[in-house]
Amino acid sequence: MVVDVVLEVPALPERGGDVLATRTERTPGGGFNVMAAAARQGLPVTYAGAHGTGPFGDRARVALRAEGIDALLAQRPERDTGFVVCLVDADGERTFVTSPGAEATLTPADLTQLLPAPGDLVYVTGYSLLYDSNRAALLCLLPRLDPAVTLVVDPGPLAAEIPDTALELLLARADWWSCNAREAALLTGVDDPAEAARTLQSRLGRGSVLVRTGPGGCLVHQDARLVEVPGFAVDAVDLNGAGDAHTGVFMAALALGLDPVAAARRANAGAALAVTAPGPATAPDAARLDAFLT
Repeated sequence: MVVDVVLEVPALPERGGDVLATRTERTPGGGFNVMAAAARQGLPVTYAGAHGTGPFGDRARVALRAEGIDALLAQRPERDTGFVVCLVDADGERTFVTSPGAEATLTPADLTQLLPAPGDLVYVTGYSLLYDSNRAALLCLLPRLDPAVTLVVDPGPLAAEIPDTALELLLARADWWSCNAREAALLTGVDDPAEAARTLQSRLGRGSVLVRTGPGGCLVHQDARLVEVPGFAVDAVDLNGAGDAHTGVFMAALALGLDPVAAARRANAGAALAVTAPGPATAPDAARLDAFLT
């Protein structure tokens, strides 16, 4: 969980140039977007990551409390929560620069308190795997997970930078590998999303694959069957957090008993609604999503 410093700009500046932002916002983001999306669907959620001491950490904790999300760990006293500068251009496309903070200091000892039960879901973001400390903590957690715990992995935009050993361990244990088409291409070298989904599926030890294709919806590859789940047409304002909203809604739908294709359709709708408002954590609540789907 980090804080997003969102700057809306008419276009990205050229190298060495400058541009005036038309709007600026500071809001919790990163893994918070996924957690908030799931919590708004009625799923009890616990944040097991680290959080810091300072203005960004304070903002993060206020946001967690507002969504009814529990924090497993006490705040780190030595540093603040990190932040992400997010540039949103006139087309709604996002460009990021991340400055890590306390969230990059997770240790194996921190996660001894995390005891997911059969039927629970655990979400892991690829961003954590880029930090030595977090990666060690998460790889210690994997062997402890009950086989009946659903592990959802989203490799994130820096998927290609995840160390191979960690990547292979996650591929072996993941129940759902959820990524966008660009990330799928980075991991497989295959540009076609359907073929990339098939390639990822062949690398998974036990799980299934979901590849988000933007306005087109997503692809679900499970049990040797590839299903295209169409998206919903909306007037997009801000694409920031769309994938996170999709993942959070998808996880909540799985937890509530929907089959994966139905869960993916609901997630497509959640992401569609999320992009109709500015900001990263704009996933709808269950009532609004239900109304949209009826």
